[in-house]
Amino acid sequence: MKEGELLAKSEVSLVIKSYEDIFSSFDPRSYAERAISVDFIAEAKRAVRDTDGTQLELSILLPASQRKTDKELIIKKRLREHFRKHADIHEKERKGIFSQGLYFILSGIIFMFVASYLLLNYTGRNLWGEFLIVLLEPGGWFLLWEGMDLIVFKSKEIKPDLEFYRKMVKADITFSAYS
Repeated sequence: MKEGELLAKSEVSLVIKSYEDIFSSFDPRSYAERAISVDFIAEAKRAVRDTDGTQLELSILLPASQRKTDKELIIKKRLREHFRKHADIHEKERKGIFSQGLYFILSGIIFMFVASYLLLNYTGRNLWGEFLIVLLEPGGWFLLWEGMDLIVFKSKEIKPDLEFYRKMVKADITFSAYS
């Protein structure tokens, strides 16, 4: 089968010269443990970015003379481990950002409630009450807005990477030869 026919057949196709292109050239370990190349991941992200749907086929194309099916099984397993690990890392990061944002919002509301209580009951009566109001009001607003920023904007920053790794975890990875 020619390269052009293979490219049209799968949703995402990446052409490599050898299996080494998938892995970091600085990592001397075996394929089962080796770090995945940042260049390979970057190219996969570019290729996957515009795909929709949940089922994705990743076809890795290499010259027929370079194919070794026994190595491909190990490489597929390593890629799946890598994608699963990073999907989990990004999911935990997203949950952490959301939790921190929620904590900030609740803290800000508590600060503002305490400031309002002090304002109603202790205004002008003592220095510490006035000081706490001056401290708690802007602190409450800061925490409220910072928490909203975390939930609304910061969580969106990691969304593309999270979606990429979620797609790749479910991807059907195949190796094909071209001539």
